[in-house]
Amino acid sequence: MEPGRTCWRIENAAHFSVIIDAEDYYRTAHDAMLRATKSIMLVGWDFDARIRLNPARPEADIPDRLGDFVPWLVRRQPDLEVRLLQWNSGRLRDVFRAANLWYLLRWKLNARVTARLDSTHPPLASHHQKLLVVDDSLAFCGGIDMTMKRWDTRAHADVEPLRTAPSGEQLQPWHDMTSVFDGEAALAIGDLCRQRWRRACGETLPPVKAQPVAWPQDIATIAGPVQIGIARSMPEMVDQTPVREVEDLFLAMIASAKTLIYAESQYFAARRIASAIARRLDEVDGPEVVIICPAVSEGWLEPIAMDTARARLVASLANRDHRHRLALYHPVTQNGNPIYVHAKLMIVDDRVLRVGSSNLNNRSLRLDSECDVVIDADQDTTGTIAANIRSIRHDLLAEHLGCTAQTVADCHISEGSLIRCIEALRGSGRSLVPYQMPEISALEAWLADNEVLDPEGPAEVFEYPSKRGLFRGRLRRPRDA
Repeated sequence: MEPGRTCWRIENAAHFSVIIDAEDYYRTAHDAMLRATKSIMLVGWDFDARIRLNPARPEADIPDRLGDFVPWLVRRQPDLEVRLLQWNSGRLRDVFRAANLWYLLRWKLNARVTARLDSTHPPLASHHQKLLVVDDSLAFCGGIDMTMKRWDTRAHADVEPLRTAPSGEQLQPWHDMTSVFDGEAALAIGDLCRQRWRRACGETLPPVKAQPVAWPQDIATIAGPVQIGIARSMPEMVDQTPVREVEDLFLAMIASAKTLIYAESQYFAARRIASAIARRLDEVDGPEVVIICPAVSEGWLEPIAMDTARARLVASLANRDHRHRLALYHPVTQNGNPIYVHAKLMIVDDRVLRVGSSNLNNRSLRLDSECDVVIDADQDTTGTIAANIRSIRHDLLAEHLGCTAQTVADCHISEGSLIRCIEALRGSGRSLVPYQMPEISALEAWLADNEVLDPEGPAEVFEYPSKRGLFRGRLRRPRDA
C-alpha cells in the first residue's frame, strides 16, 4: 500500500470484514441504515427501488423494499438525510421500470431524500463504484449493487423461491461480494462520496457529525485494528487528472506474489494484467494463478467484447504456461447450471486481500470510476489476519466446490498446489468447471484484438484500432492467431 501510487489513502479501522453474497449484504445494510441518525450515502452503478433487502426475514413493521424503506427511514428519524448517486445510464433503464419511476417520484417529493444521476464521465465510460456510508462511521465497498438480479444465498440453489424478479420470474444464481469496515477508513469513503457528489451535483457537503454506528453483531471481524488502503480509478478528463491506483495495485500485487494469486472477477480482459501474469509464468518458481469467473458474460454485447478478449488472452498465456501454473474455472449449481460470478476479489499469498468494484478488464483500469479496499497481513505480527484471509479463501472455494472449508484446507496442504487441490475436489453436482476455449468468429477476434468494446481509456475510444489492441507490448499473440 503506497499512497499516491497503489492507493489514495491508508486509514485505520477498528473492524474489517468481507461479506459474501447479497443475502447477507442486503440484510446487514438494512440493519446499518436502520441505525443511521444523520446521513446515508449510497453511490452505485445502478439502483432498483423494487428490490427487497431482507426477503428471508422480513419484519412486519419495517419495510424491506428499498423504495419503501428509504422514505420510511427519514419519517422515523427527523435529522436523517439520504442521498443516492447513480450513473446516469439509469435514466434509460428507469424508462422501462414503471414501478421504479413511481418510487423515485416519491423520493423526489421528500425534502430529505435526494436521488441524483451522475453524468460527469467521458463518452462510453461509466461510474462503477458500489459504496454505502452510514453516518461517516460504517462503510461498505465492493461489487454488489442494490439492483435487480444481485440477491442470492450462498447455497446458490437451482431453484430459489426468493430469487425472483418483480414479475415473479426466477433469476439465475449469482455470486458476489463486498467489504464492511468502520473508523477513519469509513470516514474516508464518506469523503470520496462527497467528492463525487460535488462533481456531479455542484453541492459541497460537510462531513457528518454523529455518534458512530455500532459494528454489525452478526458479522465476524477478520481484521482489526487494521490499516486499510483505498484504491481508485478515475478517467482522464479536461478538469480531472487520471487516477490509476486500481491498476497499479493489481500490478504490484501480481509482482509481489510468491506462491499464489487467487482472483474472482466478472471479466478477464485486461492486457496489462495478462502481461503481468505472463511475466510470472515465465519464472521457474513463480506463483500459481487461479481465476474464478463466469462461464459467459451477462448481456448481449459483453460476450462479444469481454469473453472473446478473455479467450484470446488465455490462449496467449497458455503459450507461456510451461509449468501449468494458470487455471481458470467457473462455478456451477447442483444441477450443473452456471452461477454468475460478479465478485471482484484478489488474494495474494493469503497475505494481501482486496475487494472492490474493479474487474480485470481495461474499463476498470482506466475508463470507469472504481473503488477497491485492500489490507496487508504484514502489519499484524500475530498472524491472525493472514490466518483469516486464508480462511476466506478456503471458505470461498468450499462454496464453489460444494464441500467444507476444512476439506479445502486439508487438500491444499496434501496436494501442495491449489490447482491440484481443485482438480482433486472437483466432481459432479456443485463444483468448479475448467474454462474451455470457445470458437471465435473473425469479427469477434477483430473486436477483441483491437479492444473496440473495452478501451483502455477515454483517448483510446477515438483512436484508430490499428493503434491499440490486446497484443501490444510483451504479451504475444496465440500461435494459432
